[in-house]
Amino acid sequence: MSTEITQRQLSNNSDDIMRGLDQGQTFVVTRNGVPVAELKPLHRPPSMSAEAATTGVSGTPSVGLGSLRNDLDQVASQEFEPRA
Repeated sequence: MSTEITQRQLSNNSDDIMRGLDQGQTFVVTRNGVPVAELKPLHRPPSMSAEAATTGVSGTPSVGLGSLRNDLDQVASQEFEPRA
């Protein structure tokens, strides 16, 4: 369900409206009583907690910095060739 707000309310109460958007509210903006826009929150993928992220990678082998650099050097060239 959308909350109808005027153009003036959008201008004067933008902080409250942004908080409402963060909480999932949708707004229909009107000008002279005529709806002109709909403000709705972006659909974001659910976030993952740090604990869940670290649990997901626990048990994977560690990689030393030197080993990583060697692997990258084998596939990526550091030479610079200017464009013709």
